[in-house]
Amino acid sequence: MTKTIDYFFGIGSPWAFIGLEPFAALASEHGAMIRPYVIPLIEDNGGIYSRNRPEARRAYWTKDLKRWAALRGRVLNFDNRAALSDPTPAGFMVIAAIEAGKDWLKLTKALQEAFWTRGEDIGNAEIRRAIADAAGFDGAALNEQGQSDAVQAIRKANYETAKIAGVFGLPTFGYEDELYWGQDSLPFLEHHLKGEKLVA
Repeated sequence: MTKTIDYFFGIGSPWAFIGLEPFAALASEHGAMIRPYVIPLIEDNGGIYSRNRPEARRAYWTKDLKRWAALRGRVLNFDNRAALSDPTPAGFMVIAAIEAGKDWLKLTKALQEAFWTRGEDIGNAEIRRAIADAAGFDGAALNEQGQSDAVQAIRKANYETAKIAGVFGLPTFGYEDELYWGQDSLPFLEHHLKGEKLVA
């Protein structure tokens, strides 16, 4: 039977960005299908945006993020981030790609690299369309579909599915009714995929 991993993530999550390629490689190695859910943090379940954390914790969060980015070989651009628009609409574009059977992993990587490495304003429709075009997609079509009622309904359903499952932070990986929060939990997911679940 094919292994299926539920992947809860957001385009605006730097942790999802630096963990995307290792996760995709892990899933491929184990022949697992990825079932994607594009969602925001779920504050009702305890998710906390960095802007709402005390300064000491926010400072540590930033340094830890830089450590992990270096370890993963990713580059993060922290300059002028306050000037960037909300990346949420880019997530709608990814949902549209998922529904259209397109390579949503490729689009996700392109959008996240633009946002987190190059500091591009993917909240701007023209910019995200150009990014999608450069990655080989029809950016205008995906962006238009991303604004549709159907995609909004899917995002709402994604949120409810995640909330009921107990997801709070991003990224979270779900496998066989077990949740693994954070890209640093990939070793635990790997053990589980091998049939060596560490905690029963």
